[in-house]
Amino acid sequence: MRDHGYSDARRGQQFCGANGDADVVGIPGIHIEVKRVQALNIDKALKQAQNDAKDNETPIVAHRKNNEKWKITMDAEDWFRLLKHIDPDFGFV
Repeated sequence: MRDHGYSDARRGQQFCGANGDADVVGIPGIHIEVKRVQALNIDKALKQAQNDAKDNETPIVAHRKNNEKWKITMDAEDWFRLLKHIDPDFGFV
């Protein structure tokens, strides 16, 4: 995340024994669950993110297998809600 300009992103408190905290914090409004496994139950991971997210947070799962690129999974409704906040002149290349 830092490589993409999110300098405030850092590991959450789960390494200190707290439950329900995001795996990555520092991105306001986003609850990030991180999974780096070869076999992922994405539905279970997304449900965990949804259960742990606060009311004002959009739950996402950042995940990847070894030697693969990172992927983000989220509910389509959350995706479309986020799209509404993108500059209308923005375009995908």
